[in-house]
Amino acid sequence: MSTDASSAQADTGAPGLTGRVPKYYRIKQRLLQMTEVRAPGAPMPAERLLAVEFRTSRTTVRKAMQELVGEGRLDRIQGKGTFVARPKVYRALQLTSYTEDMRAQGLTPASQVLDIGYMAAGEELAALLDVARDDRVLRIERLRLAGGEPMAIETTHLSARRFPGLRRNLARRTSLYATLAEVYGVRPAEADETIETSPATPREAGLLGTDVGLPMLLLSRHSRDEQGTPVEWVRSVYRGSRYRFTATLTRPAP
Repeated sequence: MSTDASSAQADTGAPGLTGRVPKYYRIKQRLLQMTEVRAPGAPMPAERLLAVEFRTSRTTVRKAMQELVGEGRLDRIQGKGTFVARPKVYRALQLTSYTEDMRAQGLTPASQVLDIGYMAAGEELAALLDVARDDRVLRIERLRLAGGEPMAIETTHLSARRFPGLRRNLARRTSLYATLAEVYGVRPAEADETIETSPATPREAGLLGTDVGLPMLLLSRHSRDEQGTPVEWVRSVYRGSRYRFTATLTRPAP
């Protein structure tokens, strides 16, 4: 291999490709090396210090760090700084509650109610919950935490007609699924769940302690009971840097 070809491969970091690698990408690789010798949760140097060390601009350092945050290698916490990312929390795609998921991993779950109240069902929500348009729906918005760290914003919608007094009953219990089972005899048996990505809004970023525009995982769950009657429709926003979802797949019978 010629010297020129070797230089080209060194610049691109990929065999067989030619062209110069952007400076921010070279900084990104050096930052990645730094994360490999630091413990999870360890703070990273400030952007201005890294800019001096790498002899580049803070804009270049910031772009490199933002990519590593988006990839889950770094974790940026508003007002505190940037840290080496801790291992992601795994969640299997199955019909379990947040409390059950966190306890299964040895984490202490907690919830903070952000908003709870009644709303009139629009056309789409009425169809999802099998209620009439403008029927009352209980909307519960909660901040989900694990070990005191914000993990997700979860917004649940349930039929007020089917679950009378649910708002009052929830005040006495911590688990929605336990309340549905113990008070109303209803247990979700199946659900459709979709996963998308969505940039963090200013409000979401503030609640989850991350930056506006960073990729979040957006989950929508539509659950039904054993008779196929809708139980809830849930929209959840998870910190993409802290979560990884797993699923067991089976091949359909021929």
